[in-house]
Amino acid sequence: MFYITGLKKRTKMSYSDKPCLIDFGKIGELNIGYLSVAEGHAKIPFDIKRIFWSYYTPESVVRGRHAHHKTEMVLIAVSGWLILTTIMPGNEVQTFRLDKPNVGVYMPPYCWHTMQYSHSAVQLVICSEVYKPEDYIRDWEEFKQLPKSKI
Repeated sequence: MFYITGLKKRTKMSYSDKPCLIDFGKIGELNIGYLSVAEGHAKIPFDIKRIFWSYYTPESVVRGRHAHHKTEMVLIAVSGWLILTTIMPGNEVQTFRLDKPNVGVYMPPYCWHTMQYSHSAVQLVICSEVYKPEDYIRDWEEFKQLPKSKI
């Protein structure tokens, strides 16, 4: 797996166009607790325009099942665990188990993804774009037709 530990503002030449782990680090000690920070362009490679979270998802439910034309995202399991499966055009598949609140996954545009959660999981999602229904690719057959050059 590929880790990003010191991101600068994203450029096409200097940043991965594939899903990759981001280690946010942690400050503190076991006896006082920890703090992790996700500052724009220090660890998040895009301007943040939307943040949302999901929780109490039954373990039998698979969420996601879509990609985005434009939106970049960072997913973090701030509590519990989640299994994230990503597929890029050309069928490159990666699976991530997120179970540490100081580690997230960067997802570029055109990244099909599914998530499955522990019931206690809280997933935080940081997005580069506001919600727009037309940004979503929800049809698997449409996604499979995307050329590998989309990445």
